[in-house]
Amino acid sequence: MSPRFIFILAIAFSAYVLGAKAGRPRYEQIRKSVTSFWDDPQVKAARKTVGKKAKRSEKALVKKIKQRKR
Repeated sequence: MSPRFIFILAIAFSAYVLGAKAGRPRYEQIRKSVTSFWDDPQVKAARKTVGKKAKRSEKALVKKIKQRKR
């Protein structure tokens, strides 16, 4: 086993143990916080902007790749 795999396994185990100790109420609190953040109008606008920029970048990259193949 690689050290990286063992490290990831240790993190997953720690997260499971800590999550189990926190219980369902804490999970619901975290979920509610994340959901309210994700649904915030400013965050929605930022996600939309990033999506548009990513599509433009993708189109530009595809265009460059096609030009190099010629």
